[in-house]
Amino acid sequence: QVQLMESGGGLVQPGGSLTLSCVASGSTWRIVQTDWFRQAPGKQRELVASISTTGGVTMYSDSAKGRFTISRDNGNNTVYLQMFSLKAEDTAVYYCKVTDTYIRTAWGQGTQVTVSS
Repeated sequence: QVQLMESGGGLVQPGGSLTLSCVASGSTWRIVQTDWFRQAPGKQRELVASISTTGGVTMYSDSAKGRFTISRDNGNNTVYLQMFSLKAEDTAVYYCKVTDTYIRTAWGQGTQVTVSS
């Protein structure tokens, strides 16, 4: 089993930046992919970015391309989501999700990001 802990959320002004962290513990050697999702009030949870553990292959949603960067530090079992040029519509709870070699998934508890002046 893998446990996840997100951090780094907060209140930021439009145009500002934040970096979210997702630290994994437990059976981390089984993780093959890490995703960042977000869920805004009244909306469905949506995939923002993904990164593979081996090779570091990344994928971004259209809304994240050019503004967000996902990266990983395998030695510290941490995945980051750097967010730049934040907009009000980026306001959401951001969740980290991992998939392991058995195609089991685990979610973190989420971290709130609020973009407002």
